Amino acid sequence: MRATFARLFGGSPLATLLKLLFVCFVIGAIMAGFGITPSSIPRRVYAVARSLADTGFEAVHDVGQYILTGAIIVVPIWLLMRLFGKAN
Repeated sequence: MRATFARLFGGSPLATLLKLLFVCFVIGAIMAGFGITPSSIPRRVYAVARSLADTGFEAVHDVGQYILTGAIIVVPIWLLMRLFGKAN
């Protein structure tokens, strides 16, 4: 049983727990220095995802605008060419 725990934890469970507590403390102190709290992380992840989605939708909107603007010129010319037999 001890060998299973040692293999699972990468050593003594107590030593691993102490190492994890120390690393958590150091990382937590660094994050607190940047003003990051546990409750702010999901909000920031949501804000980044929302910003990326908005940027993507904005790009799709821009592409649609380009297509419509070009269609105002291209479609009537194409239609006239079809009517007068100049297009293949």
